[in-house]
Amino acid sequence: MTYTSDEKHFELTVNGSKHQVKDSFLGASLLSVLRDHIGMTGSKGACEEGECGSCSVLLDGNLVCSCLVLAASVTQSSIVTIEGLGGATDVQQAFVECGAIQCGFCSPGLVMAATNLLDRNPDPDVDDVREALAGNLCRCTGYGRILDAVQVAVDGRKRNKL
Repeated sequence: MTYTSDEKHFELTVNGSKHQVKDSFLGASLLSVLRDHIGMTGSKGACEEGECGSCSVLLDGNLVCSCLVLAASVTQSSIVTIEGLGGATDVQQAFVECGAIQCGFCSPGLVMAATNLLDRNPDPDVDDVREALAGNLCRCTGYGRILDAVQVAVDGRKRNKL
């Protein structure tokens, strides 16, 4: 899709629904458009440089930092935010049970990364988990509880398969 400098309207598919984005700067990040134009505020803006992972979303099934993606460039893509995972998912519940959520700022990105990992690899080892979460920074928990939460989610998924 090509745009002239006057065009400021485009459509995004977020969590399975079409959203018209009007009067947005065409150079705006996906994070900015999600939060400011669509009202999806679950993804957090912290570093705005792709270093912390708090803004992670799924873009066509791939985990990306939404602060690094131009919103107008993904009009043909499927975007899933933390809100799109639904209510209390197994991963979210495991984070709560294990005390892996403290201030909560990094939690959406960590939950998105863990969910993406478990959807791709239902039985990850600790190195797989560490690698999948490596792009997410947390200043509160020290990561032990986060790793525990992912393992609780793995164990729960295994039990539910029986």
